[in-house]
Amino acid sequence: MDRLLYVSMTGAHRVMEAQARNAQNLANVGTTAFKRSLDSAQSQQIEGPGLPSRHNVRTSEVRPDLSSGPLQATGRALDVAVQGEGWLVVQDAEGGEALTRRGDLQIDANGLLRTGAGNPVLGDQGPIAIPPHTQLTIGVDGTISIVPLGQGPRAPAVLERILLVRPELESLERGTDGLFRTADGEVPPADAEVRLHSGQLEASNVNMARSMVEMIELARQFEMQVRMMRSADENADTAAQLMRLGQ
Repeated sequence: MDRLLYVSMTGAHRVMEAQARNAQNLANVGTTAFKRSLDSAQSQQIEGPGLPSRHNVRTSEVRPDLSSGPLQATGRALDVAVQGEGWLVVQDAEGGEALTRRGDLQIDANGLLRTGAGNPVLGDQGPIAIPPHTQLTIGVDGTISIVPLGQGPRAPAVLERILLVRPELESLERGTDGLFRTADGEVPPADAEVRLHSGQLEASNVNMARSMVEMIELARQFEMQVRMMRSADENADTAAQLMRLGQ
């Protein structure tokens, strides 16, 4: 009974963690370039007084699935999707550098280029400021060109180049702000081989149908663990009654 209770109790706790992570993935199914979370679990023996059969289930690793999401054509000049294993470099809330693949770019009231999450996009010279213009294009290499306000269409000016990098994917970690950073905190140097798809966005790599099926499966697993705990309680009551009868 001791073993049954601990196995079912820790199993239920583990299922709750998995369900919470799956719910987070589902909540971000419409978030541009979101990377779903993956995790794994392992058995850990409980030390101290009691039977050695008691084991907890603990999450051993939580990591993002960095596979690319499907591309969606938007035709919008400020929308870009990073090809392959490239990443955009942005500024986080503390002023440091971080990585993202979110390419739904916006120009704020001060002319600063930001992602849809509000992070300033960095270029070779720092945060990118866009002056008043009549036309803007972003090249496949991240070069931003504009036609300044009051100028003709034949007077384009190269403004800046978006900082694009290609980090080692195994070293990337997702922060609580949703941005990615390398394990050592260093941003890789600019990679001239990274390319962009202009007028397109990378969608979330969360598969809604698969996540919904997983949610149902996890709910059934939790119910099974609860039934096991009830069985352990019933077995304990039955054993206590038998002991009383023997007195």
